[in-house]
Amino acid sequence: MSASGGAAAPATVARATVRTAHAAAGPRHAADLARVTANFRQYLLGWGSAERGEGGLDHYRSGLAQPQFNGVVRVGSLEAVERAVATARAGLADVPWWWWVGPDSPEGTSAALTGLGAVQLGTLPLMVRPIGGALEPEEPPPGLRIEEVGTPDRLADLVRTYSASMGVAPGLEADLVRVEARRADNAEIVRLAAVLDGRVVGTTVVIAAHGVAGIFLVHVAATHRGRGVGGALTSAALRVGRERGMGSAALMASPAGEPLYRRFGFVAVSEYRLLTLPDGDPLSPV
Repeated sequence: MSASGGAAAPATVARATVRTAHAAAGPRHAADLARVTANFRQYLLGWGSAERGEGGLDHYRSGLAQPQFNGVVRVGSLEAVERAVATARAGLADVPWWWWVGPDSPEGTSAALTGLGAVQLGTLPLMVRPIGGALEPEEPPPGLRIEEVGTPDRLADLVRTYSASMGVAPGLEADLVRVEARRADNAEIVRLAAVLDGRVVGTTVVIAAHGVAGIFLVHVAATHRGRGVGGALTSAALRVGRERGMGSAALMASPAGEPLYRRFGFVAVSEYRLLTLPDGDPLSPV
C-alpha cells in the first residue's frame, strides 16, 4: 500500500528496518501532523468495516486475503495493550493483517507490541510538502496521458495495474474492485491512471480530506519504470490537491520512490512502522 506508495514496490519486505532520513522541516505545528495522520487513517480504515475496540483500538477488515487491506491503525492507550492485541486477533482471525504504528500512536507502542511477540517488517518515511509552489519538471514518455478514473472498466484496469506491482493475487482483483467502488469516502477520492498506447501503465489515488492531499498507491508497471511515469503521476496528484483546496500533500515512501518525492520537495517528518503478529503474512507494504 502506498499507502502510499513508491513507484516500484518490492514483492516482499525485509525484516530489517528500512533506514530513513528525518528532515527538520515539515508541518509547522502538531495540528498539521494531526491532519496528515487523520488522512492516512481514513485511507486505511476505508478498506473495509472499521471498528473501534477497547482502549481506542482502530482496526479495519476488508475480508480480502491480503494484509494490505486488513489491520490495526492505532491503539489509543497502552494501558490495556494485551487486551487490544486479543481484540485485534479475534476481529482479524481469518485474514492476514498488519499493525501500523505512526506518529498518532502512543509512544512506546512498537516496543509494547514486540514485547508481546510482534515482528517489525519495516519502516516507511512519512513525507510532506506544501501544496503550493512550483512542481518539479518531469519529461513524461511521449504519448502518456494522466486520466481520472471514471468508469468501471477503467477502475478494473487501475486495480489490475497496482495489484501486479503490490503482489496481490490475481484472483482477488474482482473483489478489490468491488471494495474500491464501495468506499464510503469516494467523494473525496480521485483515482488517476497513466495511460500509454491505450494501456494503463501507472496508478495513483488521492484522498483530499482533512486539508491534506494524501497520495497513495503510486505504482508503475514493471515494463515502464524509469521513464518518467511516476513523476507524471506525482505532478498530477499535486494538481488534484491544489484544485481541491488542500494545504499540503503527504505520502508514505518506499525506498524506490523516496528519491523521486524528494525532487518534488517532499521531506520526511515522521515514520510509520509496520508490524505483524505471529501467523502474519509479510508481503510488501506499499
